[in-house]
Amino acid sequence: MDVIDVKEEIIQRFKWRTATDRPFIVAIDGLGGAGKSTIAHHLVEELQSICTVTLIHIDNHIVERCKRYDTGHEEWFEYYYLQWDIESLKNNLFLPLHNRTLHLSLPFYNQHTDTIYERDMNIEANSIFIIEGIFLMRHEWRGFYDYRLYIDCPSTIREERVLQRDVYIGDFITRLHKYKKRYWPAEKYYLTKENPLAVVDSVYEV
Repeated sequence: MDVIDVKEEIIQRFKWRTATDRPFIVAIDGLGGAGKSTIAHHLVEELQSICTVTLIHIDNHIVERCKRYDTGHEEWFEYYYLQWDIESLKNNLFLPLHNRTLHLSLPFYNQHTDTIYERDMNIEANSIFIIEGIFLMRHEWRGFYDYRLYIDCPSTIREERVLQRDVYIGDFITRLHKYKKRYWPAEKYYLTKENPLAVVDSVYEV
C-alpha cells in the first residue's frame, strides 16, 4: 500500500461515513523514525482537493519536563505513561471531537520555555482531521478514530534515522544511550501491550 492507496481508502471511508456532522478522524501511528510526519503531510496535500484537512502532531501536546523526567519511575515508563497527559487528551481532544464538538481548546507545549499554553481551534464538520504520532493505538484513545493507519518500518532503518536526526539530545553516544534507556523499551512495551498492528485498518510498509 502506498500514499495514493491510503488516500483513496480514506476518501471512500469519508464518503461512506454516517457521522456527517463532525470531522472524519484519521490516526497515523508508528514507532519513532517510521516516517509518520512525512506521510501525514503527503496525505494532507492529496486530500485537500476534496475537503478541508486539519493536521495535528501528538508531540505538540506533551507535558512539562518536570512531569516526565526524574519522577522516580524508569525512563521507559516516563516516556510511555507520563510524556502526555493521557486522560486530559482523551477528554479535551479525542472525546469532544468524536462527539461533534467543533471548537476545541488544546494544550500546546513550548519547547523553548518548557511551558504549556492553550490554543483555540475551530474545526469544520465536513472535513478530515488527521492526528499523527506515536502510541496513538493505546486503548484509551483508539476507539475515537474513524480510520487507523500504522506506518511499519524496519527497526534498522528507524534506529538509524532517529540517531542521526535527534542531535538536540547530544552527541551520538548520548543519543544512543537515551534511546536504549527511554524510547526503545517504551516502544517494545507498546507493541506487546497494545499490539497496534492488530487493531488498525491499514498498514503502510516502508
